[in-house]
Amino acid sequence: MKKLPYLLIAIRFFIAPVIILLSYFKGGDSRFSILILMYIGLLTDIFDGIIARKTGVSSEKLRRLDSQTDLIFWLSLGVSSYILYPEMIKNEWEGILLIFIMEALCYMVSLWKFGKETCTHAFLAKMWGLSLLIAFTYLIGFQEIGWAFYIAIGLGLISHIDVILIILLLPKWQYDVPSSYHAWKIRNGKRRKKTIFFN
Repeated sequence: MKKLPYLLIAIRFFIAPVIILLSYFKGGDSRFSILILMYIGLLTDIFDGIIARKTGVSSEKLRRLDSQTDLIFWLSLGVSSYILYPEMIKNEWEGILLIFIMEALCYMVSLWKFGKETCTHAFLAKMWGLSLLIAFTYLIGFQEIGWAFYIAIGLGLISHIDVILIILLLPKWQYDVPSSYHAWKIRNGKRRKKTIFFN
């Protein structure tokens, strides 16, 4: 059981190139296979953290590996979407560029302050992940960009601002910080209760 979180992260990591290859070689015929892989990837993301905390193997190394794998996983879905529907993606370039800028800012601020990439696994970031799941379901599965896409962009902006605030408020680098409010409490020397199901 203690190795299972690493196995789940590895599965999500290897799903990423498969998603891109399916979209490139099979085109539109691959969209439902891609969606199945996306949902499998999401499940691995949910359970790797829960199992790690339950078995007592949650560590800085594991959580950083999880964060970077998440980034690769969601980027693969973005690349796949562009391969399948380039014109639809180009029409929404402003919102997509905004998210890339915010993601880069999170990394830059964290590297500047702590010399490490961010690894907060914040609550709003988790909500953003769910919104991405819905947005990609509509885009890849039904060729639609609408409310789901715009909610994902909005949540992406808000969650990245929250992560930047967490980084700025934390007195030292720390992983698994639920929100900027919790970072403020940590800054003021207050301890928080950790849970198996969140962080």
